[in-house]
Amino acid sequence: MKRLVAGMALVALAWPAFGQSGGGFTDVLGNWSRDDGNARVVIAPCGKALCATNTWIRDPASGEKVGDRLEMKLQPTGAKAWKGTAYDPQRHRTYVMTMSLGGKLQTRGCILGGLLCSSVSWTRLR
Repeated sequence: MKRLVAGMALVALAWPAFGQSGGGFTDVLGNWSRDDGNARVVIAPCGKALCATNTWIRDPASGEKVGDRLEMKLQPTGAKAWKGTAYDPQRHRTYVMTMSLGGKLQTRGCILGGLLCSSVSWTRLR
């Protein structure tokens, strides 16, 4: 989950924003595979947030496990781009997060005031 959190690395979000074009999240909902091939997640609404939940982990010894989730509270910053916070309830840690969708889903999560950051690319699963 550490890498998911860092990757998905996530300001309250109103429910109607999920369906809005441009600022909404409709295009990011669904199943994604981390480009290193070590994890798969489903991104779906969860209350007033957007959650990324692990559905498959190559090596559970890494500390990640199926069912771990990241709760993202994001606001649009542009066309198919968002910024906000992500909370990892398994580790009780909050990250500053950006997410953008072009050909792939790109995520970046930071802690310690932006001193420690990680970026991850995700490919949509069909």
